[in-house]
Amino acid sequence: MNDQIITKKILNWYDLNKRSLPWRKNVSQSKKHYYTLVSEFMLQQTQVVTVIPYFNRFLNKIPNLKKLSTIHDRELIKSWEGLGYYSRVRNLKKTAKIIISKYSGKIPNNYEDLISLPGIGTYTANAILAIAFNKSYIPLDGNIERVLKRYLYLKKDKEIQKDNLIKKKSIFGNSTRASDYAQALMELGAIICKPKNPECTECPISKNCKSYKRKDFDLVKISKQNKKKYFILKVYKKDQKYLLIKNTKFNFLKNLVIFPMEELSKPRNFNENLNIKMSNMNMNIKIQYQKNTKRFPSSFWFDKRKLDNYVLPTFTKKVVKYLEKN
Repeated sequence: MNDQIITKKILNWYDLNKRSLPWRKNVSQSKKHYYTLVSEFMLQQTQVVTVIPYFNRFLNKIPNLKKLSTIHDRELIKSWEGLGYYSRVRNLKKTAKIIISKYSGKIPNNYEDLISLPGIGTYTANAILAIAFNKSYIPLDGNIERVLKRYLYLKKDKEIQKDNLIKKKSIFGNSTRASDYAQALMELGAIICKPKNPECTECPISKNCKSYKRKDFDLVKISKQNKKKYFILKVYKKDQKYLLIKNTKFNFLKNLVIFPMEELSKPRNFNENLNIKMSNMNMNIKIQYQKNTKRFPSSFWFDKRKLDNYVLPTFTKKVVKYLEKN
């Protein structure tokens, strides 16, 4: 099947089956650019279904780049609360400020300028260029990678390396409808070529798919081991309140509110109370209750009865819930 036939089949399928997503609304060009920027930041490491309500809430409070560039950090974090990976929203605000000051409030439409902005890597730059500006880029997200691996039956370590996948994606060709086509490929991976139980009978290109011909849909991934880390988490409590501090010590959850913690390097006989997975970390946490209150810079007493009144990362909320149960 040649490139143009593949492209046509995928676009025809997309026109009939695409999901109605809030960032796909038929809006002005400037709004489309802003919607794409915000949604692509949110979709980094987060699934579409999870993002939808957060996107709607975020847009209600922060409807444009100007508002985003000037919003108070506390309000910004509150608007993102629950999505995790908070460095994304801090980078989003930094990017908005640069776009306002350096690019007259217009998101740049070339790769070099986009890639220079905080929080924008190769994938996000390609996605913005394709979706917002209708340029012939195919952003290689997890969904498109999956379609590519199955279509070409890529299993060996060399075959599934990112560099090889970038070369091989040219098999999909391109289209004058670049915006729709990039989204169509993502959509195909998301709702048809799913990680498990792909719906091949509904796939527009299954007849030429090598995995379909072999009836072998298993995917090989480059294994990434989570780093095991060990922490002592110190609990200071008085009445119904816990002492929390602003995190200036660890790279994770930077400048967000956490319990006082210390990292240990490969401790012996470590009996953790709590295990939390975060990004590429497997955090083993031992709780220590402290009798005497200690002074910390940027600390405050948190009333556990008013949990919803505070801007707290999910990590800290999990610790609070554990403490309340135990």
